[in-house]
Amino acid sequence: MSKEAARVPVPSQDPEPKKDKQREENNTNKVFNIKNDSKEQPTEEELSEEDQQLKSDLEMLIERLKDSNTSLYRPSLETLRTLIRTATTSMTSVPKPLKFLRPHYQEVIGVYESWADSEDKRLLADILSLLAMTYSDDGQRMSLKYRILGSSDQLESWGHEYIRHLSGEIGQEYASRIENDESCDDLMKLAFEVVPFFLKHNAEADAVDLLLELEAIEKLPEYVDQDTYARVCLYMVSCVSLLAPPDDILFLKTAHTIYRQQNKLPQAISLTIKLNDIEMIKDDFNSCEDPLLKKQLAFILARQQISVETEDEELAECLNNTRLSEHFIALAKELDVMEPKTPEDIYKTHLENVRSGLGGNVDSARQNLASTFVNAFVNAGFGTDKLMTTSDDANSWIYKNKEHGMLSAAASLGMILLWDVDVGLSQIDKYLYSNDDYIKAGALLAIGIVNSRVRSETDPAYALLQDYLDDKSAPIKIGAIVGLGLAYAGSNREDLSELLSPIISDTSVSMEIAGLAALSLGLIFVGSCDGDITSTILQTMMERDDLQLKETNSRFMGLGLGLLYLAKQEAAEATLETLKAIEHPIGKQVEVLVEVCAYAGTGNVLKVQKMLHHCTYHLDKEKGEDDLHQAFAVLGVALIAMGEDSGAEMSLRTFNHLMHYGEPVIRRAVPLALGLLCASNPLINILDTLSKYSHDNDTDVAINAIFAMGLVGAGTNNARLAQMLRQLASYYHKEPNSLFMVRIAQGLLHMGKGTMTINPIHSDRTLMSPTAVAGILSVLVAFTDAKSTILSKSHYLLYYLVNAMYPRFLITLDENLKSFPVTVRVGQAVDVVGQAGRPKTITGFQTHSTPVLLAHSERAELATEEYLTLSHVLEGFVLLKKNPDYMDEDTEK
Repeated sequence: MSKEAARVPVPSQDPEPKKDKQREENNTNKVFNIKNDSKEQPTEEELSEEDQQLKSDLEMLIERLKDSNTSLYRPSLETLRTLIRTATTSMTSVPKPLKFLRPHYQEVIGVYESWADSEDKRLLADILSLLAMTYSDDGQRMSLKYRILGSSDQLESWGHEYIRHLSGEIGQEYASRIENDESCDDLMKLAFEVVPFFLKHNAEADAVDLLLELEAIEKLPEYVDQDTYARVCLYMVSCVSLLAPPDDILFLKTAHTIYRQQNKLPQAISLTIKLNDIEMIKDDFNSCEDPLLKKQLAFILARQQISVETEDEELAECLNNTRLSEHFIALAKELDVMEPKTPEDIYKTHLENVRSGLGGNVDSARQNLASTFVNAFVNAGFGTDKLMTTSDDANSWIYKNKEHGMLSAAASLGMILLWDVDVGLSQIDKYLYSNDDYIKAGALLAIGIVNSRVRSETDPAYALLQDYLDDKSAPIKIGAIVGLGLAYAGSNREDLSELLSPIISDTSVSMEIAGLAALSLGLIFVGSCDGDITSTILQTMMERDDLQLKETNSRFMGLGLGLLYLAKQEAAEATLETLKAIEHPIGKQVEVLVEVCAYAGTGNVLKVQKMLHHCTYHLDKEKGEDDLHQAFAVLGVALIAMGEDSGAEMSLRTFNHLMHYGEPVIRRAVPLALGLLCASNPLINILDTLSKYSHDNDTDVAINAIFAMGLVGAGTNNARLAQMLRQLASYYHKEPNSLFMVRIAQGLLHMGKGTMTINPIHSDRTLMSPTAVAGILSVLVAFTDAKSTILSKSHYLLYYLVNAMYPRFLITLDENLKSFPVTVRVGQAVDVVGQAGRPKTITGFQTHSTPVLLAHSERAELATEEYLTLSHVLEGFVLLKKNPDYMDEDTEK
C-alpha cells in the first residue's frame, strides 16, 4: 500500500471541517473554509454578486465607524441595524449579515470601547449584543452584557432567536450573581421585557422557565391574559411532579392565582384539591356566584370525598353523593346490564380444562366464601343479585359459610346495595337481630359499606354502629369498627376520634381490634396530620409488649398512623423522628409506612431511591432481624411513583430487578406493587409479567400475583385477563388457597359488571383520591401476610376496596340535574403540553351518546359546540348549558 493511500486524514482543528471542491461551491453557509494544513492560505468562498455586494457594504460601514468623523456614525449604525433586521434566512442557517460581520467582531468591540458615552454608543452596544450571539465567549455572557449597556430599543424588533439566547444568559447570570450576593435588579427589568414577548409568541414554556430560574414565578399572573392562561397553566401543572419543594407548591399556587384571575373556578378548585388545602378549597367554593357552576364544583369535591358545609339542599345533594346510586342504576339500564350475575356466570367452569371427578364442583365452605366475594364485587351497586337479595331465604346462603365466612357473607349485602342507603339499611336491618355474632357483625360491616362515599344528614351509620363498639363479642366489635372506617373515610369527624381512640389505647383489647381501630381512624382522618391520634397510636406502640407487636395485626396500627400523613410530605418529619425511638422492629416498619404514605403520588425521586436502598440489605432472620419493612418499601416505590408517568414507567423496570435479586419478602411484595401502580389499567406487559409470577415456586408470590391480576383488571372485563384467570383456575384446581385467590381475582375483574374502577388517579389523571389510596393500601398491607389474614379469618379486609370503587362513567346533566344525553367522542388521551396551535387532545376516537364508560387512559370531548360544559374534565358528573353563540348549520341554510 502506498504512503498516500495509507495516510489517515487528520481531523480539522478549526470549527469548519475540510470540504472538497464541489461541496465548497455549494456551501453558502460558510464564509471561509479553513484547512488544517498551515501552508495553505484560507481561500475565500465563491459568493454570488448580491452576497459580495452585501459583504462589501457591511465592511464599508464598519470602516466608517472607525472614522474620526462622528457625523457618519449614526447613519452607518442605522443602516447596519436595518440590514441585520431585514435579513431573511432559512431556519437552518445563520443570517448573512451576521455571518459577514463575524470576523469583524473584535474590531467592533475596539470601536465601542474607544467611543465616549452617547446614544450612538448605546446603539452600537445593541448591534454588538446581537453579534455576540454568533461568537463563542466562553461563558462571559457578552450578549447580555451589551444588551444591558445598550439603548432602550424594543427587544422584539431583534427577533425570536436572539431573545431566546438572551433569556438563557439571563438565567446563567442570575445564578452567578446570587452566588456572589450581587444585585439583580437590571436582570429582573430585562426579564420582565422578555416574558411578555414569549407569552405573545406561543413560547409560554420559555416564559415560565425563565421566571423559575429567576425565582420570580409569582410575578407571572401579571403578564398572562385570556389567550395565554390555558397553555401557561397546563405547562405549569405538568411540571409540578418534576420540581423539588418548595417550587412545586409555588407553581400550583401561581397557576391557581391565574385560574382565579380568569374566573376558571373548576380548574382552580382542582389545584386546591391537589394542594390539599381545605381553607383554599372552601374559599374557591364559596366565591362562586353562579348557582349552576357551584353544583359542578360540588360534584368535583364529592368525587374527592371533601365535605363543605352548605345550607342549599340541592348543593348538599351533589356534595353528599346522595343520587350516586340513582344515576348508577340508570347507567346500568342504559347499558342493559341490570340482570344479576351468578358466580358461575363469571367462572365459566365449563371452559376450564379440569376433568370431572377432580373436585371441580364440590360445595366446600372455602368455595362458597369465594363465591360470596365474587357475587358481592360483580353485583356491587346494582341492588339485586341471586344469592343475597332475590333468593327466598338469603340465610340459606349465609349458613353455607362458617363463622367468619358468615360475617363476610352478611357484609356482602352492603356491596350489592352499595350507595343506596335507604333501601340498603332496610334490607340489612333484619340481620342486626340475628342470634349469631358473626352474622350480626357482618350486618354492621354492611352498614359501613353501604354508606361508603354517601353522606346523609340523618347520619345512620354513626347512629347504628356506635352502640356496638363496647360489645363484648370480638367479631361484633370488629364489624362496628371497620364499618365506621368505611362509612366516614375522609370525613375528619372529631366525634369518631373520641369513640375510637380509647379502643386503640386500651391494652386489654386484642391487637387485632386495636390495629383495626387505628386503621379506621387513619381512613377517617386521612391526610389530616391529626396530632392527638398520632400521639395515641405512638403511645400504644410503646406500651404494648413485644409479643403483641410481633402479631400480623400490629401492621394495621402502623398503616393507620401512615394514612394520617398521606401526601403531606414534610409534615411527617416529627413523627418519623419519634418512631426512631422505638427499639422494637415495628419502629422501622412503621417509619417506612409513614414515609411512603407522606410522599404518595409525588413522584419524589429521592424517596424512591431511599426505599430501594431499604431493599438492598440482606437481613439474617436467624439473628432475629425483621425484614417486613422491606415489603413496605417495595409498596412505597409504587405508591410514590404512581402520580407521575415517567416515574411509574421507571419503577416497573426496578421491580423486574427486585424480582430477580430480592429477598423472598421483597419478591412477595413486587406483584402487589404492580397491582397498585396499574389498578384498573390492564396494560398487556403488566398482565404478562403477573401471569409469569402467578406460577412462581413460592406460593406467597403466586397468590399475591393472582390478586394483583385482579387489581390490574378491576372493573374492566378484560377478555385477555379473563382467559388467563380461567387457565389459572384449571392449573390450581387442587390447591384451595390459590384457587380461592383466582376466584377473587375473577370477581374483581368483573367488578360492577365492568362499569367500575378502583384507580385512585382520576380527573384526567390529575388528581389522586386519598380515600381510594387508603382503601387499596389497607388490602395490600394485609396481603404482606396473606396466610394470616385474607386466607385465614380476616378475608373481610377485602371490603376495604369499597373506598376505591367508583363508576367509570361520564354522565351529562342538564340545569335541573337530570340526565341529558349528548354526543361525545371517546378516545385515547394525548399529552398536548407545550404543543403549538390547537392540537387534538384525543386520538382514535369513537362517537357515543352519553352516558358512556371511560377506561383509565381515555378522554372524552363533546362532539358538537351546541352545549358548553361547566367542568374542565369530562369525567363523572358534568353539567351542560346551551352555547349562546352556537348556530346550527341546517338553520343557517
